[in-house]
Amino acid sequence: MNIVCVAACTAGIAHTYIAREKLIKGAKSLGHNIKVETQGTIGTENELLAEDIANADVVILAVDVKINGEERFKNKRIVRVKTEIVIKSPVQFIEKVEKTLTTA
Repeated sequence: MNIVCVAACTAGIAHTYIAREKLIKGAKSLGHNIKVETQGTIGTENELLAEDIANADVVILAVDVKINGEERFKNKRIVRVKTEIVIKSPVQFIEKVEKTLTTA
């Protein structure tokens, strides 16, 4: 599965980057490709390219705040989740995403 994600927390510091790392490790442990953009206090990092989004099977928005550029994901399957969920149990979260995609 190809996954693109945006991570952003309220402060734009710790949880944003922890969520990014947990999502990457969790997705890779399950054999998925993932790219994670962060939106924090220092701006946008690892910005998703149009090609990344076009090739994505699902968009995960691990966010606690409104993000910039959400319109880029129009016509894509979007899963919204709080950063604390992906930080606490990234593998279980991604497994739930897998199940929703296969039953949809």
